[in-house]
Amino acid sequence: MTNSDETSAGSGEAPLAGLRVVEVSSFVAAPLGGLTLAQLGAEVIRVDPVGGGPDYARWPVAPSGTSLYWTGLNKNKRSVALDLRSPEGQQAVRDMVVSSGPDGGILLTNASYPWLDYDVLRQHRPDVIALRITGTHDGGTAVDYTVNAGIGFPLTTGPEGLASPVNHVLPAWDVTCGLYAATGILAAERHRRRTGQGRAITLALSDVALAVTGHLGFLAEPEVTGRFRPRIGNHLYGSLARDFRTASGDSVLIVILTSRHFADLGRVTGLAGTLTEVERAVGGDFSTDAGRYEHREVIAALLAPWFAARGTDEVERALSQTSVLWQRYRTFAEVAADPATAANPLMHRIDQPGVGPVTVPGLPLAQPGLPPVAPAPALGQDTAELLRELAPPSRHGDHPAGGLIHPE
Repeated sequence: MTNSDETSAGSGEAPLAGLRVVEVSSFVAAPLGGLTLAQLGAEVIRVDPVGGGPDYARWPVAPSGTSLYWTGLNKNKRSVALDLRSPEGQQAVRDMVVSSGPDGGILLTNASYPWLDYDVLRQHRPDVIALRITGTHDGGTAVDYTVNAGIGFPLTTGPEGLASPVNHVLPAWDVTCGLYAATGILAAERHRRRTGQGRAITLALSDVALAVTGHLGFLAEPEVTGRFRPRIGNHLYGSLARDFRTASGDSVLIVILTSRHFADLGRVTGLAGTLTEVERAVGGDFSTDAGRYEHREVIAALLAPWFAARGTDEVERALSQTSVLWQRYRTFAEVAADPATAANPLMHRIDQPGVGPVTVPGLPLAQPGLPPVAPAPALGQDTAELLRELAPPSRHGDHPAGGLIHPE
């Protein structure tokens, strides 16, 4: 595990050193986009209303009440808290966006404030880059969970015969949208370096879901074949995978994607001959994905007793000597307590204000020059300093933050 005050492996300047991004955001997608840029070395300034936005106290929370969600998504950022209803507060945010020379002038937001519109910003800086996340392509509202409900996955997830939808715990579209946002900003910044031109970018959460669903063939399948994706529980559509219960009471997932995987599974379970006999009996071809999928229930029924008769440790020892893809199902608590998690270079130990010592991830893009993982800032801790950068203290009275940080 790497401590937050250690330098990252390798040497050299952080990939995005010098880049300044102003993030006016809440919830998951925009903050994750900003976090990704910050972990690559950009200076990311998170702007919130005084007292915090709607996500400031979102669960899960530490015993102190501090949001583990908010602190997790805002590591390595600076924090500004302003009265966003006041003209002075709005002007301060605009000034932050359009300042900072050639490496500034970048806004990431999922807010719909008219005073942060691209046309307003480019009056003050023609090469400004503004990426706005919306719910739908026409500017309507949506969140990950409503988008997922309308895209098809909840009615395809779950056991065969289930009539009700199954929501996904992971906000997959928010996560994907955040990574698209970071990519979009970097693409626009490269375009600006080549041409001197700014960009207005709109990223609709529902379009992210539509695009990914289409890329994976989920939409083409009913259009081209007339077939609809069935509910098949924990089987893998078009191949062989399923969960099995061990004698220890654990569940393990087995994934077979190649004929070699299948041959190794037959050998290690001692069922190679039986599987061959069954293959002949049903007239199938277990050397192909389609053949294994078609007869998945028969194959699973043959395999289940082998797992049920063995403890998880024995299953692990046996499968670790093969090419079979597998994993034991674990809880979040088990992952957090696993020494291998702490030993992963991705993970860092930091002292997060309001939380205490905690293990957190850095950036999965391992490379030289990444900045150390820093705790999330206290809400508004950088307000006065950043306002001093924008104008002399006399601009707002005796205090540089005068008139800007009144509660909402």
